[in-house]
Amino acid sequence: MVRLNRIYTRTGDAGETGLVDGSRLPKSAPRMAAIGDVDELNSAIGVALTHDLPEAARTMLGRIQNELFDLGADFATPGPDFAPSEMSLRILPSQVERLEAEIDAMNVELEPLRSFILPGGASAPAAIHLARAIARRAERSAVTAHGGGAALNPVGLAYINRLSDHLFVLARALNRSGQGDVLWQPGATR
Repeated sequence: MVRLNRIYTRTGDAGETGLVDGSRLPKSAPRMAAIGDVDELNSAIGVALTHDLPEAARTMLGRIQNELFDLGADFATPGPDFAPSEMSLRILPSQVERLEAEIDAMNVELEPLRSFILPGGASAPAAIHLARAIARRAERSAVTAHGGGAALNPVGLAYINRLSDHLFVLARALNRSGQGDVLWQPGATR
């Protein structure tokens, strides 16, 4: 269990922050941008959870919030060994597979897309669409960090990619099984 007696440490006042292994990075480093975007995504899901949601959606989002903390810890753990251990919290393939199973289960109830959809509909799905867009940014940041030599867990990268799909399908499911989707009308305002 984590125990925080003090919120501020003053160790980041010079623009650096610590990683799980004790090493320090500039707060502007690509790895830190990815971790920050994951944190922002978690906050956006927290906002979505303030809306009236079915219990199944609430359960999925609560689980995802916890996993996003795990993902942040995963991304904050340097090194090429991505096996979980006492000291290394890592996202596992089973977590990606669970997201895929949930996507498939939700998608069965949806009408096929006839157009791209605009983020919106009811308030809860709109909040989830915002979280989805933040998930895409978090994925871009993570891929940038990984490509720049940060060596992030490939399973964590797959998780954040699948999560944005999950949030998209969840938003559609909450928009009256896709009936409340706002369809894009190409060139409609010309």
